Amino acid sequence: MLYNIRLHLHYDYERSAAGGRHHIRVMPQTMPGIQRVIASSLSFDPVSAERSEFVDFFSNNVTSITYRNPHETLDVMMTARVNVTRPPTMLDVSPNLAALQKEIRSVWSITADSPHHFLTGSSYAAIDPEMTAYAQQSLADSRTIMEAVNHLNGRIHADFRYDAEATDVRTSARQAFDLKAGVCQDFSHIMIAGLRGLGIPAGYVSGFLRTIPPPGEVRLEGADAMHAWVRVWCGREAGWQEFDPTNNMVAGNDHILIGYGRDYADVSPIVGVLKTSGSQEGKQSVDVIPLE
Repeated sequence: MLYNIRLHLHYDYERSAAGGRHHIRVMPQTMPGIQRVIASSLSFDPVSAERSEFVDFFSNNVTSITYRNPHETLDVMMTARVNVTRPPTMLDVSPNLAALQKEIRSVWSITADSPHHFLTGSSYAAIDPEMTAYAQQSLADSRTIMEAVNHLNGRIHADFRYDAEATDVRTSARQAFDLKAGVCQDFSHIMIAGLRGLGIPAGYVSGFLRTIPPPGEVRLEGADAMHAWVRVWCGREAGWQEFDPTNNMVAGNDHILIGYGRDYADVSPIVGVLKTSGSQEGKQSVDVIPLE
């Protein structure tokens, strides 16, 4: 599926910022067998005094910008053309939990794709007894890891209420679990924490999701969304598979990848420091336009 993607992040500062430094992670990346970036661009208003690009440990594209002059707003604009060609859902060749843990022990690698990086608790997805017990219910009647993950994917979709007002970007998995509400970031963190508690490697995926308007209605400009979902290491044969608990589905051609991490902290769209005081407000607009 071929897409044109437009992202606009806008920030208003309560008081003028005398300077700042930010890392931006919003550029889609080429991933063989998943997607290919044909063209992309990233711009800022005001123009930064310094700018550089690098690839982080998890192979995510990062742009570093520095400001030295006062500014009261910041606009981040990204455009890209991406071809998404995810393979069809594969046959379930994943092992059971005991066999999976044996396979994990046989992996002698600490590269970015190693399952060992995704087994322990992290900033947003700490391992918690109650979330582990919740995930355990999906494992009890499942013969394979993929069967258990699919079951948990559906339960989170059914048991938790989507509510953009219930949480914010700082909410942890346990806080959202207690609320039984949240957004895609929260549902992904809950699933990640539960699976890690069982000894199943799970990580966070940042990207875009194409939304399809109801029948008879036109697509609203800017109404698409940045999105989050989960990747799970399902053994040597099945490898990494991606699941979307917000929508109770396996990630498909409507899921456009930005990057991978242990949780939101590794792939947040913008992180940095400002020389200012007071609060700030941010807005985002996303267009994911299919090219038939």
